[in-house]
Amino acid sequence: MKIEIISGSPRTASVTHRVALHLKNWLSQNSSHEADIIAMKDWNIPAVQSVWVSPEKAPVEFQPLAERIFNADAYILVTPEYNGSYSPAMKNLLDHFPKRHRKPFGIVTASPGAMGGMRASQQLLLLTPALFGITSPYMLIIPGVDKKFSPDGDLVDESFQNAVHNFVTEFLWLSEKVVETPVESFKN
Repeated sequence: MKIEIISGSPRTASVTHRVALHLKNWLSQNSSHEADIIAMKDWNIPAVQSVWVSPEKAPVEFQPLAERIFNADAYILVTPEYNGSYSPAMKNLLDHFPKRHRKPFGIVTASPGAMGGMRASQQLLLLTPALFGITSPYMLIIPGVDKKFSPDGDLVDESFQNAVHNFVTEFLWLSEKVVETPVESFKN
């Protein structure tokens, strides 16, 4: 299964990106799935004017990004909280593409503050069904993210290991069930 982790902060020194790095490393070391990161800090995507309905229909400079979005089997959205919601850069990215019918989504929010982006997680719970995605009910909400993960994505607060493990395990369980079940197997 191909999993794209969308690191939603456009900031170059994002503390939220640390979590994306950690999840990618965790998946590489503990699963047979292919995981990669789409970092919003690496893409200067203009405000949405039209939906890119295929990689070939995307502007040339965004075709590699479009290929990754279209080829992903599942997504993990990692975002900081911006004024009670998720990253506008991530929303802009997702708006450039058609609905992600029956694609599994994992929700991860992080903040240096005490609430860990909890309000952003609630907003993402509204967004993913609008994308026709299937959201794992196990979310990863990370308060004090700057004290839990190093800039390289290493977990420095071992007491948080169980939360990461539970999130990833449940996300993978859902994703494997959804991806492995062809739509044709359902009776009308």
